[in-house]
Amino acid sequence: MNTTHKLQAVFWLTLAAFLAWDFQASNPVDLRNEPPLIAAGSGQASSGGHCSMAK
Repeated sequence: MNTTHKLQAVFWLTLAAFLAWDFQASNPVDLRNEPPLIAAGSGQASSGGHCSMAK
């Protein structure tokens, strides 16, 4: 196994470990409480989409 394959394996194992940790540490996503992807013209105010928006 050459160096490139080793680095690829380290990358994918690190990514998988991060995703597993994030899945365990995060609150579950409530899909019914998510804002609509496109709310333009619907009369509904968008309340999400960016973490720095004022609440």
